[in-house]
Amino acid sequence: MAAAAVVLRASTLLPQPLPSSSSSSQSRNPSRARIAAAWPLPPANRSATIRYLGRHGRRGLRVTCLPTKEEEEVGVAGDGEEEGYLAREGEWGVRRMGRVGEEMRRVSLVQAEAFHVPVALFNDFFFDFFKAEVLSALIYRVRNSPPDRYACLVAEETGVTSQLSQAPFEKIVGVVDCTVQDENDVLRNLQGVDEYFYVSGIAVLPSFRRRKVGTALLKACEALALQWRHRFMALRAYEDDDGARGLYSKAGYRVVARDPGWVTWVGRRRRVLMIKELPIHDHQLEQQ
Repeated sequence: MAAAAVVLRASTLLPQPLPSSSSSSQSRNPSRARIAAAWPLPPANRSATIRYLGRHGRRGLRVTCLPTKEEEEVGVAGDGEEEGYLAREGEWGVRRMGRVGEEMRRVSLVQAEAFHVPVALFNDFFFDFFKAEVLSALIYRVRNSPPDRYACLVAEETGVTSQLSQAPFEKIVGVVDCTVQDENDVLRNLQGVDEYFYVSGIAVLPSFRRRKVGTALLKACEALALQWRHRFMALRAYEDDDGARGLYSKAGYRVVARDPGWVTWVGRRRRVLMIKELPIHDHQLEQQ
């Protein structure tokens, strides 16, 4: 049987509902596609273009990796640790992801570990494919989103011991995506705004769960939302995920809407929409 190459869809990232540290998102169908080849990101001093082919050799998506000059333009929140993290919680500090090859691969690993659903056969193969798809989508979002509309935040260990024993990217143990959105289904639950700050894709490595990493990520999201001067934060969680909903409730989110009941008839889990209002005053919003 001839192997078929695939197109990696850069427009798809992770599911919007935020599972708890012990749950996974809905799986992608492993039989849909196969990855043509694994790829390294380019050396720091040049860029490279990766091409994927569709079925029967048709031309597919081309993903261009990021050269160092562009990486330096984004950097991390506060321009690195010299100016501090967006938030700290215990032994964790949270900052914006650096647009650097090794760090982006680490982020894709953390997200893949959290959201991949194991399969009975060839699990390692399908995990590598899922991780590659996550990396492709991450590159696409970073390259095509204004810095005040999208940010990937990373939680890392801040202890002196970890700084001496690990490479910087190896300290990353948690990830979350932050985007500015204007979806009508959400806006109808908000007052006086035409955009909101959306939190999605919280992921923590299995060995670091239940250690306040999720709390640190949520605090950093709130700090960034205040920097961007948004009045409302929003996220979605599965209705039956008590752990995740408890975490968000403690952070100040409240349920304002639910998916219609019929979604369960087609095999989907019902979600809830949760929002949090921030202490942004009208005169501050007018200054934007």
